Amino acid sequence: MMILGLALLSGCDREAREVRGKPLPETAVAAQTSTLFPGGGSAGPEDPRAEMYAENAYHISEGGRLYRQMNCVGCHANGGGGMGPALMDDQWRYGGRMDQIVASIDQGRPNGMPSWRGKLTPTQMWQLAAYVRTLSANVPKDAAPSRNDTMSNIYPRTLAEPEPPSASDPAGAKGPAR
Repeated sequence: MMILGLALLSGCDREAREVRGKPLPETAVAAQTSTLFPGGGSAGPEDPRAEMYAENAYHISEGGRLYRQMNCVGCHANGGGGMGPALMDDQWRYGGRMDQIVASIDQGRPNGMPSWRGKLTPTQMWQLAAYVRTLSANVPKDAAPSRNDTMSNIYPRTLAEPEPPSASDPAGAKGPAR
């Protein structure tokens, strides 16, 4: 039985495979890549909302929270260099401007990037895009805080003493406050 098996296996030829393909001839033309702009034109003006989100520390930190919460780290990793397209360099397949990143989040992209339309609000998409841009070092590290550092002169309502009822309005005359 063993001899019969060896005889059958010796008659089988393996498929010949090349480890490296043959180089292209020098006359081959490289494929043109799309610029994502109709007619191959240049980019139009950036969405005015980009400036509001791009360098704002609050929006960037909220985008980071969303990046982890929506499991972007599953494909792009924490530093932006996972199995999905790298986010930590300046090479952006679908455009690296804020409005283009928002479009990728909103519409999704072929081969893995889901559309988040209906799952994230437009504000959340812009915050997420602001965070994603920070992974590639395309924004300055000194992002403006969303509020200033000066002390407020308004006493917190939760710590204020309740006001006594006025003499003209005896307690309970009007019923409970609504």
